[in-house]
Amino acid sequence: MFAWNWDISVLLGLAVQVGAYLLCIGPLRSRFPGSEPVSPAQVQTFLLGSLVLFIALCSPIETLGDGYLLSAHMIQHLLITLIAPPLLLLGTPRWLFRPLLRLPFALPVGRFITNPIFAFLSFNLVFAIWHTPAYYEATLRSLPIHILEHVLFFTTATLTWWPVFSPMDELPRLPDPAQCLYLFLESLPPTILGALITFAGWILYPTYARAPRVWGLSAALDQQIAGLTMWIPGALVFLSVLTVVFFRWFNADEYSPSQDARSVVQ
Repeated sequence: MFAWNWDISVLLGLAVQVGAYLLCIGPLRSRFPGSEPVSPAQVQTFLLGSLVLFIALCSPIETLGDGYLLSAHMIQHLLITLIAPPLLLLGTPRWLFRPLLRLPFALPVGRFITNPIFAFLSFNLVFAIWHTPAYYEATLRSLPIHILEHVLFFTTATLTWWPVFSPMDELPRLPDPAQCLYLFLESLPPTILGALITFAGWILYPTYARAPRVWGLSAALDQQIAGLTMWIPGALVFLSVLTVVFFRWFNADEYSPSQDARSVVQ
């Protein structure tokens, strides 16, 4: 149960992601119009996001989540959706994806899928549907379905974080007040879904009812921990970012009048 997952498709995908990023910001940077040097902090942020994906998909969290503990699987899902995507977006320079916008229909399609309403609905519907017992059990029985689930989680999670951490001026972030409202609304679905799992009066996923018990955790207690993991840390991530955005907005509003006063004096 503590085995690492060395699946070649996962390792290859992560290697391509990191390799392509380092090539584009390094030897190939001159080929990107308007490119600028990327700060070490930004590079480290992107690499940290990739490391989070590696831990989620390759460490024993993957093995524990697939066959032993629902709570471990829930931690994996939070890493894939709430931790890795913001780090990767923050680590992406503004010019990196700009050439893609030259493709036919790329800009209107990009504006549609990064629209806050579409981003919010797509992520939360995908996340909720895959946690219904029938679909969840299917992912545990079939590797291709499991891979599809993780791809959809990561893709829609990246979209749902885009209005807050967009790296592109052409597909911009929301203004700070709108970000606060958006992040508050994002905190509600994991709260509701987590509460439903926590207070369910039966074992939702038969695989974990049949699984060998780990650390003395019963299937019912494991399910409650999983629900609380989605409920509290899941909502707390959004609310923590909301707090940062709120104080940034508050400080900007506080600073603006003094700026205006100085301009009038000058």
